[in-house]
Amino acid sequence: MKKWRLDFRVWHWIHATVILGLLGTVFLRKTFLSWRTNSEILSQKLAEMNMEVSIEQAKVLAKAIRHPMWEWHIILGYALVVLLIWRISLFFTDSGKENYQNFKEKSLHKKMVSFGYIGIYTTLVFMAISGFTIHFYEVLGLTKDIAHDIKEIHEFVFNAVLIFVPLHIIGVLIAENRDERGIISDMIHGGDKLNSLKER
Repeated sequence: MKKWRLDFRVWHWIHATVILGLLGTVFLRKTFLSWRTNSEILSQKLAEMNMEVSIEQAKVLAKAIRHPMWEWHIILGYALVVLLIWRISLFFTDSGKENYQNFKEKSLHKKMVSFGYIGIYTTLVFMAISGFTIHFYEVLGLTKDIAHDIKEIHEFVFNAVLIFVPLHIIGVLIAENRDERGIISDMIHGGDKLNSLKER
């Protein structure tokens, strides 16, 4: 019997891709496609070509340049909602609740890992809800100021995801090279449930 069902493994890798995609769009938004930086570059370069634009016009141009990329952030946001609903349904399978079974028998480290997963899932649910609230604020009858306040919280909570992802990768690599050899390959081919029980 496989430790990780095929649907759980498929969910895991799609979820990882979507999260990295969301992080990537935020990274681009804050760096190479920052409207603040690019509006200054546009103003400077256009001035060198004897084409004067106002600060506001340069801002509009810079935001237009990054708009196609930011559309991907929204698309990935939709994907995240689907994946979160999928994860909830997977919780009713053995693979989906693997990390939360026999909780009292787990070591302190394993308990902390389980709490960490619960924490990140809760954070992602908040990110999905707040993100769509910002995107559909007019439909929801919210003012632009309220949407801006939610956006500030959304961006602040995003830091939890930014911290979790590298910690998760580092933790898995450490576990792979210490007491949980095969943890990465298990998430690819499913692993062996019997061997998992023996390790406990």
